[in-house]
Amino acid sequence: MPPRHSSPEALLETLSANRGRSDRLTHTEHLPARPARHASWPEAIRPEIREAARGLGVSEPWAHQAEAMELAKAGRSVVIATGTASGKSLGYLAPVLSDLLDGTEAPNGRGATALYLAPTKALAADQRRRAAELVPPRVRVALYDGDTPGEEREWVRQYASYVLTNPDMLHRGILPSHPRWSTFLKTLRYVVVDECHSYRGVFGSHVAQVLRRLRRLCARYGSTPTFLLASATTAEPAATAERLTGLPAVAVTEDSSPRGPLVFALWEPPLTEHVGEQGAPVRRTATAEAGYLLTDLVESGTRTVAFVRSRRAAELVALQAQDLLGTPLSGRVAAYRGGYLAEERRALERDLQSGRLLGLASTSALELGVDVSGLDAVLMAGYPGTRASLWQQAGRAGREAQGALAVLIARDDPLDTYLVHHPEALFRTPVEATVLDPDNPHVLAPHLCAAAAELPITDADIELFGPSTQPLLPALERRGLLRRRSDGSWYWTRRERAADRVDLRGSGGSPVQIVEALTGRLLGTVDAAAAHTTVHTGAVHIHQGRSYLVQDLDLETSVALVEAADPPYTTAARDITSISVLSTDTTVDWGEARLSFGAVEVVNQVVGYLRKRISTGEILGETKLDLPPRTLRTRAVWWSVTEDQLFDAEIPFDQLPGAAHAAEHASIGLLPLFATCDRWDIGGVSVPLHPDTGLPTVFVYDGHSGGAGFAERGFRRAVQWLTATRDAIAACECERGCPSCVQSPKCGNGNDPLDKAAAVRLLGALLAGAPSARDGSGHDGSGSDGDGSASTSDDGVGEREGEGGRGGEDDGRAGPRTTG
Repeated sequence: MPPRHSSPEALLETLSANRGRSDRLTHTEHLPARPARHASWPEAIRPEIREAARGLGVSEPWAHQAEAMELAKAGRSVVIATGTASGKSLGYLAPVLSDLLDGTEAPNGRGATALYLAPTKALAADQRRRAAELVPPRVRVALYDGDTPGEEREWVRQYASYVLTNPDMLHRGILPSHPRWSTFLKTLRYVVVDECHSYRGVFGSHVAQVLRRLRRLCARYGSTPTFLLASATTAEPAATAERLTGLPAVAVTEDSSPRGPLVFALWEPPLTEHVGEQGAPVRRTATAEAGYLLTDLVESGTRTVAFVRSRRAAELVALQAQDLLGTPLSGRVAAYRGGYLAEERRALERDLQSGRLLGLASTSALELGVDVSGLDAVLMAGYPGTRASLWQQAGRAGREAQGALAVLIARDDPLDTYLVHHPEALFRTPVEATVLDPDNPHVLAPHLCAAAAELPITDADIELFGPSTQPLLPALERRGLLRRRSDGSWYWTRRERAADRVDLRGSGGSPVQIVEALTGRLLGTVDAAAAHTTVHTGAVHIHQGRSYLVQDLDLETSVALVEAADPPYTTAARDITSISVLSTDTTVDWGEARLSFGAVEVVNQVVGYLRKRISTGEILGETKLDLPPRTLRTRAVWWSVTEDQLFDAEIPFDQLPGAAHAAEHASIGLLPLFATCDRWDIGGVSVPLHPDTGLPTVFVYDGHSGGAGFAERGFRRAVQWLTATRDAIAACECERGCPSCVQSPKCGNGNDPLDKAAAVRLLGALLAGAPSARDGSGHDGSGSDGDGSASTSDDGVGEREGEGGRGGEDDGRAGPRTTG
């Protein structure tokens, strides 16, 4: 292997030449270096901040940083949407810390305050360190999250000027206790929302309502803070910021930071000699391939992060690299993921920043801004779901003017296969817009309860919370949650905390604790929505490189008991899904076919699990489970074709179930290319004769209660989406269907039936009547792509039920089929 100073081109050449891998490289993109453009420090930035920045090597800000500083000091809400490592932090920290320094001259030393919100604890801790480097100690910077000891929390409330926290703590800890935070809120000058592109879907919609509640309380105490947002490069960042905060924002998008050359490789793992379900060919998994590549890079002294799609994969990749490396290098490789205890996370972050670790296998927990500068290479085991995340992860490698290597390793699924053979979809296509819907009644209703518990809701608040507020308030009164008094205001009526009814992460209940049965030791947690599929009885769970078998999942106490074990297999849940149409918002005729969007009810039940050999993916057996069904009311896009279209496409009725099933799987796989979602955010059902439509119908639905905007984006981009789906199936080299085109690893029907050729003909018949894609939409051109929000008529209240398409690497499921 080459020495560490090898160029990224040399590194890639060696990786592809090693072990006969030359045929795995499908495309190489060379992105040129970009020179820096500097600007003068704005006069409003305090001399102390400028001097501290110079001490850190920043003599002058880059032009986009200076622009953001000027806007912030002028009181304009601003979103900085530039690339990874482009210095967004300094762009908002300089004006914030300047005002906080001014505030130290007040009699109580806290004449101005600021609040910082990060999607992860690790990012908040990293930002605390950066802020402390720029200001003298008289500006009191403090973390306030779930790891903050109780005795420190009172000090933070009374004395801290710059409080760094996360949306969950703001929602559960700060807003409900606002009288204790009154002096802080009264002088709140800035609210920083970091990595705001991560607030999408249901989570983003919840955070949008939390920020509206914050603005309402600030107004109560006499402050009107300026919002400063930082984002990866996304489409329409100003519109996204406005949906998130409810305030107009100015976007700073021209990146003037220097960037070294980047070599970006697309990589497809080889076919193995093994066969999967229905005898389909199987490629080596992206996680296994990442383990081999990480091993080679660490051996060469190349500092590398391998991003993977799940917690389990992070553990497996690190374990594989450690086994292949042996001592002493194995001690310089580790896994990093959510679910670790606080002390474990902090230790890994320190080791990464110090350089003790050479290789790290991480979930997206490390994507979001934690300072990992100095990396030479990034591996991505599977497309991360959006182009914005792809570039965010790739940008973690490289130092100023130094070349870096990024490798996207395709998973064996339709989207990844399509991308590594269609590089223009990655390198010639703009990044997506962030989709969120603050007016989703399932999101808004519990936040109205929380807001009423904080301060009674008045007519003046209706505009703040959005157009769905007016009809929801009487619905909440009918449910006995709110009461309207004679003065016209709405009050919270219950004894329990209203904030506890809101699940920001959309997990559908309290996290399930994973407990070692022999010792009672808490290993970690898993979202309630994912528990049925990941910690069911018999599941293999991996923590810190050790394997455990789940002895029992107790849904009543939210505890999964595990025992240490070393099985030679992994497990994958199997489930069945049925779907019914509740209401149809929009229907468009595509010739004889029809495309629709509306509200649906999905009933999903995990019925068993497969055991798969770790090294090959070979299926060793299936075990039945008896778990209760979960019901989900959500939004879906669906399409139906007629018998005449089936006749013209030469699809007899005995081929129809396999054709629709294959088209459903592939369309779910391709939707993330057109909507800011991950595969597990969505699900699907195909039915040869659906009782609600009376026709063969394929559904794709949001895996979150009330919807998340993804299905609507699919409806609006249906022509492009379904055309790409047809092309991806047709281009696959397999004969009858494989995981690269139409097979799903978590299909409830065991990937049976599937008919690849008939699916191509079915999609061709559907698209033959589709309107032109000239307006970028799948409907009649009367609307625009919009913001992905959906208007709804139901008054859904309470927490999300059902796991939909979420949890690990789930994709759409084929539900029970009627025989017509």
